[in-house]
Amino acid sequence: MKWAVSLFAIAAACAVTGCAPMPAANTAQIDPPAVSTEILRFEIPADALGAHDPQLGAILAKAGALAAAQKQPTTILVTALAQDFPYLNQAIWKGVPARHTVKLSLENLTAGARQPYSVSIRPTQGG
Repeated sequence: MKWAVSLFAIAAACAVTGCAPMPAANTAQIDPPAVSTEILRFEIPADALGAHDPQLGAILAKAGALAAAQKQPTTILVTALAQDFPYLNQAIWKGVPARHTVKLSLENLTAGARQPYSVSIRPTQGG
């Protein structure tokens, strides 16, 4: 019953005030959001990583192939725990063709507390 009283109070307030004019929009110049230069970014589910899930391995290999297919120098950044880097790096390199022409670098970043495991592919800075 309390919600009915609250609903009635809201309806009465709307009826008394009528259609209030909308406040003027802030006309100050708003800077557009920064454009991301990432080509691809995805998080790695911890359970898939722990199980060395074959689907995860396939996705990591495709990420390596995508990075190798870029026309500019490209960096793959892997964020995970140190003990997972050998598996992740090997799975990514499996997708890189032996004769790729782009300069490709693979960087590892140790994940902090509550930081998700992830892979990102982006153009190499200054490259």
